[in-house]
Amino acid sequence: MSYVKVDNLVKKYGDLTAVDHLSFSVSKGKIFGLLGPNGAGKSTTLNVITTLTDFDKGEITIDGLDLRKDKTKIKKLIGMVPQDIAIYTHLNAFENVKFFASLYGLKGKELTEYSIEALEFVGLQDKMKLKPKKMSGGMRRRLNIACGIAHQPKLIILDEPTVGVDTQSREHILNSIQLLRDRGATVIYTSHYMQEVEEICDRIAIIDRGQLIACGTEPELVSMVTDVQTIYIETRLPYEFDSESFDRKIKLMPGVKGVTLEDSVIRVDISIGEDNITRIIQEFIDTGFPIISINSEVPNLDTLFLTLTGRELR
Repeated sequence: MSYVKVDNLVKKYGDLTAVDHLSFSVSKGKIFGLLGPNGAGKSTTLNVITTLTDFDKGEITIDGLDLRKDKTKIKKLIGMVPQDIAIYTHLNAFENVKFFASLYGLKGKELTEYSIEALEFVGLQDKMKLKPKKMSGGMRRRLNIACGIAHQPKLIILDEPTVGVDTQSREHILNSIQLLRDRGATVIYTSHYMQEVEEICDRIAIIDRGQLIACGTEPELVSMVTDVQTIYIETRLPYEFDSESFDRKIKLMPGVKGVTLEDSVIRVDISIGEDNITRIIQEFIDTGFPIISINSEVPNLDTLFLTLTGRELR
């Protein structure tokens, strides 16, 4: 079930077309990664979805509501966590969260309870009276998230939420995002860290120059550029090694594309999705070859992005 549907979205700034007939959908209760180089149209797209920017053409629905007709209702469904930290330095953590939650109509006991819960969720329950200027970068990032989710939105948009944070804070933030999904929220997530996207996103869209380049799960996207993974097996070959006979045995296995001997390393190219690694290892054991190490190489999102757009994500 699509919770967010973007259909032929067009947004222009004078002669510049920032978003060019962009279409994609986000399933309810999933984490959707939106990727693209600087200037690809990501920020404009997010600004349109969050009702911060109007658009020229197309249709957008969120939870069945039309963005043009039901803008006020849609605003209440959305929680936005911007890349630039949007908190007030003269307010402490609790006061910051209460202020932003109050903008969505929360009052009294409910406002207090939701604010405390948001701080607990991001691990800042013992820092409620601390002001941002005395916080680390990772703590400010987590406070930024608490401010965006305190009203318990159904759609959460996170724009580069881990920029400049330490490893521990990044791990906490990623775990929190997955927990938000598990609680039923729908998440749109942007990042320049491909490892993060691979770790938490259920589906991924890559856009460039305002257009959709590819969309799907990580395996589906990888299959667009290759259907092969490579296994490197380091061994000690006997002096009289019949490489042709061994190659024939391996090549007869389903999904094997090729076998190459490189010094003491045997390279086997197999189709992605074929579960042949165990059988290949067993062949080595049956032949009496010692296995020193095994490495698998599959194209990752960095490789995919460079292949599809012709430039590195930056």
